[in-house]
Amino acid sequence: MSEKSTERKKAFRTTVGGIEVNRVYTAAHVPDSKEERLGLPGEYPFTRHIMPTGYRGRLWTMRQYAGFGTVEETNERFKYLYQQGQTGFSVAFQLPTQEGYDSDHSLAAGEVGKCGVAIDSLQDMERLWEGIPLADVSTSMTINATAPIILAMYIAAAEKQGAEKSKLNGTVQNDILKEYIARNTYVFGPAASMRLVTDICAYCAQSLPQWNSISISGYHMREAGATAVQEAAFTLANGIAYVQAMLDRGMEVDSFAPRFSFFFAANNNVLEEVAKFRALRRIWAKIMKERFGSKNPRSMMLRYHVQTDGFTLTAQQPLNNIVRVTLQALAGVLGGCQSLHTNSFDEALALPSEQAVQVALRTQQIIAEESGAADTVDPLGGSWYVERLTDEIEKRAMGYIAEIDGMGGALKAIEKGYVQQEIANSAYDYQKAVDSEEQVIVGVNRYVTEDEYILKTLEIGAEVESKQRERLRKLRTERDNARVTQVLERVRGVARTDENVMPVMIEAARAYATLGEISDALRAVFGEYREPSIL
Repeated sequence: MSEKSTERKKAFRTTVGGIEVNRVYTAAHVPDSKEERLGLPGEYPFTRHIMPTGYRGRLWTMRQYAGFGTVEETNERFKYLYQQGQTGFSVAFQLPTQEGYDSDHSLAAGEVGKCGVAIDSLQDMERLWEGIPLADVSTSMTINATAPIILAMYIAAAEKQGAEKSKLNGTVQNDILKEYIARNTYVFGPAASMRLVTDICAYCAQSLPQWNSISISGYHMREAGATAVQEAAFTLANGIAYVQAMLDRGMEVDSFAPRFSFFFAANNNVLEEVAKFRALRRIWAKIMKERFGSKNPRSMMLRYHVQTDGFTLTAQQPLNNIVRVTLQALAGVLGGCQSLHTNSFDEALALPSEQAVQVALRTQQIIAEESGAADTVDPLGGSWYVERLTDEIEKRAMGYIAEIDGMGGALKAIEKGYVQQEIANSAYDYQKAVDSEEQVIVGVNRYVTEDEYILKTLEIGAEVESKQRERLRKLRTERDNARVTQVLERVRGVARTDENVMPVMIEAARAYATLGEISDALRAVFGEYREPSIL
């Protein structure tokens, strides 16, 4: 019997569709990974960290994603999390809000408050943040197609609190390209959508200097089945498209790029995820310096939020998810993230309960305070395996980026269906591996038990929808409808020109025009997008 045959598997791979792993690594596997090539933390190409002190200077932002039901319920959840030690807010919006419909629209029926909070007007935004000073907190908002409207409402709500716009701190996701790839909450076609994205980025560069104008997201592609390499490559290809779009409208790269941010998943394979984050920093630094001629080091720094990977959570034996989330969160920290969300163990069953979100937050706090992982910068740097994996992910990701460049860029690759097909192929391969038990999922295809886990889950009642409908009816009765009509005509007028839409969006928000009404004004100019068949 050969020595190789004594191993448990024919091949060990970091992912089912990924990189094969050698039995052992030595210096011979990483001949080029010398200190001068890697750099020190805080130095170009930022492989090891974007800051010289890492978490010794400050910990990552603990930003738990939350939003459900009415604004009052979500406001209570925000305050609870804040009391438990959360250091940043992250808003989940209901599906109708994401797609430009008010809660009383026929297409919103049955969806109000179910997967996020219902925001129909400035009135809702004001109540969402009641008792929370927006001048003093950092807020992330997961919104894309309707991002200009939601950001306008946030600015208007902050103004009503007396906050200075220039001092607002946070992030709006504003990444439409990944919607066409994986998430599908788009409204308008690619050209109109890219115009709105760049309007936000240009407005923030000039008026909200502390605001991250975009969060370029790989997370949703990973959820759809992308490998670690694909997540890295396709996200950075989208980033290139956004930078180029800003340059095409006449802006200097260093005037906007320092406020570009990213959003990635953390999967179960800890070492692959750490290597992915290190490779991502190095690739982006090189792209910004060598391709776009950036001179400002902050433009070259890949600042990113990490969320533990939702698709890995199982309804079977749900307490196992606590272990999965802990491993994923540790990968995010060892990889050097700036912000982190930990999923709750009950999310495969329902929206998170209060107990589950507390456990999720405590997971981050235990890693920060008890594990020692935050005590030194890039603690896995210099590991022959991690350095080889970092190099390999960089090489493969750059191969994808070159292929996409050859197609004319990310938008062309998306329109051709190339990115979607690559992810679909990986998702298929992964599911085949799960079905054959090549990929083990504890409690699902191995170590299965008949035990029933009875958890108290969060339920959203039908009264949320009726309450929101009544709120809208009352708003439309009490507001100045002549003013609303006038401002909606202004929205349509600005949309027909090259003028930045953000000022008129803020004007519409102040008039208490609803999100659906403003979206309809844009639909009248841009139309609605229907996805072509690619499979």
